Amino acid sequence: MAGILAWFWNERFWLPHNVTWADLQSTEEAAFPQAEDLYLAFPLAFCIFMIRLLFERFIAKPCALGLKVQANGPQKAQPNAILEKVFTAITKHPDEKRLEGLSKQLDWDVRSIQRWFRQRRNQEKPSTLRKFCESMWRFTFYLYIFTYGVRFLKKTPWLWNTRQCWNGYPYQPLMPDLHYYYIVELSFYWSLMFSQFIDVKRKDFGIMFTHHIVTVTLITFSYVTNLTRVGTLILCLHDAADIVLEAAKMANYCKCQKLSDLLFLTFAIVFIVSRLGIYPLWILNTTLFELYEALGNFPALWVFNVLLMVLQILHCFWSYLIIKAAYKAISKGKVAKDSRSDVESSSDEEETVPRSKAPHSTIASNGTSGANGTNGYLTGGTCSEEH
Repeated sequence: MAGILAWFWNERFWLPHNVTWADLQSTEEAAFPQAEDLYLAFPLAFCIFMIRLLFERFIAKPCALGLKVQANGPQKAQPNAILEKVFTAITKHPDEKRLEGLSKQLDWDVRSIQRWFRQRRNQEKPSTLRKFCESMWRFTFYLYIFTYGVRFLKKTPWLWNTRQCWNGYPYQPLMPDLHYYYIVELSFYWSLMFSQFIDVKRKDFGIMFTHHIVTVTLITFSYVTNLTRVGTLILCLHDAADIVLEAAKMANYCKCQKLSDLLFLTFAIVFIVSRLGIYPLWILNTTLFELYEALGNFPALWVFNVLLMVLQILHCFWSYLIIKAAYKAISKGKVAKDSRSDVESSSDEEETVPRSKAPHSTIASNGTSGANGTNGYLTGGTCSEEH
């Protein structure tokens, strides 16, 4: 194991020329980032997760109920042993041939069976109350850590001149505020890595998971190699838009359509300006060009830049979705359905299926395919969209 670690952390790969790991060892005069510090992130990530559970239960939930956020989940499908067996053992999305076979077997029309499967899929989805609590937790954390980051960075020279990120490297002492900022951010993203499997599932789960992996990797490697100054700029820049996004979600769950739309459009502007403007012109410029000019070429430089470019690709993908939603918001007067919707609405294709037979017993409708003017809340009482 020691040999593998020594091979992996080869200083000729990770550090510029004429820099060794011995140069980054803490002394009595100055402290430098140490790889062992990162172990603190795991117990702290657990603590953050426990704080989240307490926050959601004793703070977020009472706030949600006080704001009249819908507490019940999606409407449940009527119990049916045959359909339940197909749903659990065969498929959750039956094709036309199977629908017709079930229609004959149950003496139900095809559309009612489609509705049953949609309701059955949706009943496993989280309630609006749960989604509100999750968003309120993230809003609170992002607001706190962004405020902390701004207060810290406004006193640093590299906020105003990115060349200062590389001035004096690697002999840049680790300040206590920077150490705290880095470890808390890393711990939070570790907690997201674990909790993402139990959080509200959305269509871009894989992309978000990739984002978390890239972020954790960048934080870890930049800390070990003492590239923390530029790391603080990246962290603070990314937290800015997330605050407004979570606020827009909460307004959506509270059925405050105008406020939600205003916050979403504000989020769109902040996201695009920060991720498609400031990030490439400020961050990528200093890591691609200023870093090379100051320290020369070394292998790890390209590892960092490739990871940073992966983040930029994700920014472009999300910006496309945001611009698309913002365009619909402006053209139609309200924010349209979000492609990250975590609960299904009625399928448009159902309208093309002719009604064949009356159901043996009536199944309640889960709502129409369009929103009823409450920013994504279906007439059946299910919140299907979020920004």
